[in-house]
Amino acid sequence: MRTDTIVKQEGINALISKLGYVDAERFIVLINSEPFDYTKWHQESLDDGLSVRELSKKAMAYSQNL
Repeated sequence: MRTDTIVKQEGINALISKLGYVDAERFIVLINSEPFDYTKWHQESLDDGLSVRELSKKAMAYSQNL
């Protein structure tokens, strides 16, 4: 089993590899700064096969409608 630190680092690396440093940081700030229930959103809205950018757009749209 991977540690929480390793999971966080791999997640950051995945965001950076798909979005670049600036947009990865922007995504993290957006997720952290707004009331957002990722688990609820995931169950209701997440489609398999989305790119990170598409997922980010859907997350931002969802949080704006709260």
